[in-house]
Amino acid sequence: MDRRIRTLGAIAALIAPALAALAQPTGSDAPASWAPPRTVDGYPDLQGHWTNDTYTPLERPVELGDKAVFTPEEAAAFFQSKVDELHAQAADDIHYDDAIWQAENYEKVASRRTSLIVDPPNGRLPALTAQGQERLPRQRATQRAVSADSAASRSLGERCISWGNVGPPMMPPTYYANLQILQSKDLVVIRHELMHDVRMIYLDGRPHPAPSVQWLAGHSTAKFEGDTLVVDTTNFTPLTNFRGSPQNTRQDIFATEAMHVVERFTRTGEDSIHYSYTVEDPETWVAPWSGEIDIRRTEGPIYEYACHEGNLGLANILRAARVAESQAKR
Repeated sequence: MDRRIRTLGAIAALIAPALAALAQPTGSDAPASWAPPRTVDGYPDLQGHWTNDTYTPLERPVELGDKAVFTPEEAAAFFQSKVDELHAQAADDIHYDDAIWQAENYEKVASRRTSLIVDPPNGRLPALTAQGQERLPRQRATQRAVSADSAASRSLGERCISWGNVGPPMMPPTYYANLQILQSKDLVVIRHELMHDVRMIYLDGRPHPAPSVQWLAGHSTAKFEGDTLVVDTTNFTPLTNFRGSPQNTRQDIFATEAMHVVERFTRTGEDSIHYSYTVEDPETWVAPWSGEIDIRRTEGPIYEYACHEGNLGLANILRAARVAESQAKR
């Protein structure tokens, strides 16, 4: 845990470099003379330790309309508001000291983007289909953990199964937004710290399996188009929750088996990858939608995230619910 612990004074020192970055244009445009390193097989080398940590929300606040980017001054104010929010934890909130618990050994980076979603132009998810609207109340109840009837009634995140950050598409969690990419001729592996998930992306030309074969993170195949890794993912389950942690996104909308995700990974510098994606699910949204985020190099290694299904926290939640029910009957 030593690498995570920061004093509040040290965090203040991190803000200045982040705000200085606001003078740069949105996105990661590599110099024209820069060429990505190659693996022994001749493909662009995506390997290393990375983070997609950001304060930018998935969806743009409604009041911003079609405003895709902040001015530098607006972005600085937004960034400062998130830092202030992190340090405004109530004294009687005894869960964690978030300013310490959520600190990392790298700097926060401010962004002028007002949302991760870039299409539709309003930066928000398309409207739900009739089927999506019908599913929403049940899914919202599950993710907000209003029931303690059984472990199955709690959220996947609370059960330490998935926070949805693995995707695809990959969504930054509230903290520990760290990942490692490993690569061979036939395989790209993305190892996430949260929830210690490993995603396999096949480069060997295999087809997707039959629709009856499903994974939470789907089945991913890929190929290189020039210097860009293009990943095609299908075979999701109706339990797939890709929306990420509640502080950055919402955990109340699930997709279906019909979801299809196309991702693009492009090295844009020694320490950066531009990541973009398009999502479609005709049983959930009335139209496809797209987003993008810059992935930055970090110092490894990734440490164990010691949260696992059947953990003591979940058992205690259920035990406390039984005690409450017993007391209510007296």
